[in-house]
Amino acid sequence: MLRIIFVLSCLTSLLHPTDASAWGYQGHRVVGSIAQQLLTENAAVQVARILNGGNSHALDLRMAGPWADCVKSVVRHADGSYEYVVDPNHLEFEVPCTPFRSEQERARMVDYAGRNWLNCDYRPDGPDKPPGGCHNTYHFDDVAIQRNKFDRSFQGTNAHDLVAAISAAVAVLQDKPAPPPFSILDKKEALLMLTHFMGDLHQPLHVASAYLDADGRLVDPDIAHTIDPATATNGGNSIQDQNVVFHAEWDDIPTDIGDAWTKELLADARSVPATEGTIEDWPAKWASDSIRVAHEAFSGLSFQEVKPPPNVEWRVAFNDHTAYLWLSDIIKRRQLAKGGARLAQILNAIWP
Repeated sequence: MLRIIFVLSCLTSLLHPTDASAWGYQGHRVVGSIAQQLLTENAAVQVARILNGGNSHALDLRMAGPWADCVKSVVRHADGSYEYVVDPNHLEFEVPCTPFRSEQERARMVDYAGRNWLNCDYRPDGPDKPPGGCHNTYHFDDVAIQRNKFDRSFQGTNAHDLVAAISAAVAVLQDKPAPPPFSILDKKEALLMLTHFMGDLHQPLHVASAYLDADGRLVDPDIAHTIDPATATNGGNSIQDQNVVFHAEWDDIPTDIGDAWTKELLADARSVPATEGTIEDWPAKWASDSIRVAHEAFSGLSFQEVKPPPNVEWRVAFNDHTAYLWLSDIIKRRQLAKGGARLAQILNAIWP
């Protein structure tokens, strides 16, 4: 039965390719809903107060999960203004963003994107192209899969990456200022960021990446102390599995889960051991865990370059595709449970 469920999930991905946003909105809702179930009484009260203020609309962690991906609908115009733009050809993209469609919530997203657009130099389309919005870098790290832990000295990390974004959001929730370059307006913005980025942190291809040469062999950017753009797979976004982006396949969750916690996932989350150390140390520890999980995600794969630089692209092949599908299904369920458990651990530590 598990095999049937996973194959159906892959067919769904083939028919409806997704943007490279960790887990898609369903996974982010699952992580948020698991965390919501594991909050202390005080943390639950604080979360409800921060997310809803004096409004009657019941926004919870489940509905809050996709927020930072909804922000990606904000565009920067040539005159320097910002606008939330709905794609008329893909209205389905707005499904997870409906809780934020009021004028006030749209204004918040536009304001957040504007404050976090030019605060770092992020040019994903090349050094001569316009900045791509610094807030987009908050969603990922690209640590080489040869590493077995997260370390700031490694290539693929920076001061405005996923681990740094989680730490910044936690700081604001602790009544501390957000460290530069982050601009976080208030605790609601911090909580919306944290809920989403904790989901990102547990999608292994949002933390670790393969770097490949023209023959599809792994190269190590930490030996050269720099990243050659011709070798960067960008968390698997430059790798194709037939007609599907490899990263997007990992964003999909098993279809039997839906978009909320299940009895099985909640049980798994309750069994996740509490992380030791201080709250400031947890994001890097969890990133290290995701890097080690990425070793499994890249195990048994081989690659072939199918498009040369500058728009380099590789194709993936599997030693045993059926076994790989089984393994990735297990990994995804495990990571969703850990993401929810660890989000709750942070919030319960802040509001015991």
